Amino acid sequence: MKAAHWTVAVLMLVISGSVQLPAQEAQHPLIPAIQRAKAALKNIDANIADYSCTLVKRERVDGKLIGPEYMFTKVRHKPFSVYMFFVGPQSLKGQEALYVAGANDGKMVAHAGGVGIFLPTLNLNPKGSLAMRGNRYPITEIGIRTLCVRLIEIAENDAKFGECTVNWFKDAKVDGRLCTCIQVVHPVRRKNFSFNVARVYIDDERNIPIRYEAYDWPERTGDRPVLIEEYTYTNIKLNQRFTDADFDKNNADYNFKRK
Repeated sequence: MKAAHWTVAVLMLVISGSVQLPAQEAQHPLIPAIQRAKAALKNIDANIADYSCTLVKRERVDGKLIGPEYMFTKVRHKPFSVYMFFVGPQSLKGQEALYVAGANDGKMVAHAGGVGIFLPTLNLNPKGSLAMRGNRYPITEIGIRTLCVRLIEIAENDAKFGECTVNWFKDAKVDGRLCTCIQVVHPVRRKNFSFNVARVYIDDERNIPIRYEAYDWPERTGDRPVLIEEYTYTNIKLNQRFTDADFDKNNADYNFKRK
C-alpha cells in the first residue's frame, strides 16, 4: 500500500514545567489550542455521525517502535462502533477486529491475519493482554473524536504549568488536505508532562484533527526527540450512513469465522 505524503509542518500541543502559573499572568499559550480542539469536538458531535478512513499507525510499545500499520476503518459514534481490517504490513494483512459499545458483553471480536495464519475468531476483553499486544491503546479509544477528547485533556493538564512554547503553522498538508498545525514544546523533562514535543494537524475545511504525533525527550543532548506515537487518518469519508450490519461479525463482506 502506498503511504500518504505528508508535509512536515508542526503543531505541538506540549508544555514543559512544573511550576503552576499565577492567576495574574498572561493567558497560557495553550489556551487558543484548547479552544480550537473544543471547537473541533463540538463540530464532530454536531455534524459527524460516522466515517470510514485508512488509519496509519506507528507506536512505541515496550521500547520498540512498531509500524507503520495500515487499517481500513469504519467508526460510528452512537452507539460507539468500530470495524477494522488490516491492509498492511503483509504480516498483518487480513486481520480484522470489531467492537460495539454495549454489545457482546463488552468484548471485541477479532481474528489474526498474515500469510499462512489461520486462527479462529475470538471474543476478547479489549483491554486484556491479548487484545493489547502490540498496541498502546484499546480499540475502545480509536477515532478522531477520541483523539480530540484526549488532546483537550492533555492540554488542559499541561496548561497548569509553564515552560511551554506554542507555534501555529498554516498551509500544512496531510494526505493532500490543507491543515493548520499547532506546535508545542516542553524544553525540559518534567514528571507532569507525557512528551517533549507533540504535533496536531487540523483539517481546515472539515475542522477535525487528522494527524497526531508525540515525541519523548532525546536520551542525549543534540539528539532528535524519540517518536512515541503517531496516528494519521487518511481517505476520510464522512457520514456514510452506517447501519448495524456494518458492525456485525456475520456481515458477508467480513471474514470472521462462524462457529
